[in-house]
Amino acid sequence: MQQLRPYTPEIEEMMQIFYQSLSEKERRRYAAIEALKIGYGGISYIERLLGTNSRTIKRGIEELKSAESMNQRRIRAKGGGRKRKLETIEGLESAFERVIDRHIAGSPMDEEIRWTHLTRQQSNRSFPPLKKLGKLGT
Repeated sequence: MQQLRPYTPEIEEMMQIFYQSLSEKERRRYAAIEALKIGYGGISYIERLLGTNSRTIKRGIEELKSAESMNQRRIRAKGGGRKRKLETIEGLESAFERVIDRHIAGSPMDEEIRWTHLTRQQSNRSFPPLKKLGKLGT
């Protein structure tokens, strides 16, 4: 059985390059439009061509049908994405402060304003004690 191939290899290559330049939301919607243009077999063809998942394409199709989704400016839902390490690792902030404590200077007028002369690399080298928290580096 012959696989569906509605585009020339040159066009497919341009589609792949263009796809990589898009944001997450734009990728879903572009893949959905291309799959809908092709019709029967379009989802599996675009899935193979762009290296995306059929669920992603189907989600893009649903977004295209929804006026509410089309008017959203955000790429991800509010609260989406990875949480900050300070929020997920208990004791991280106090452990970091212990590491840099000897290298801190601050404003005599405002105790909230502090700085350090350490570079990122220097402070990272001082962090091995934090590995005891069990979640650093994951």
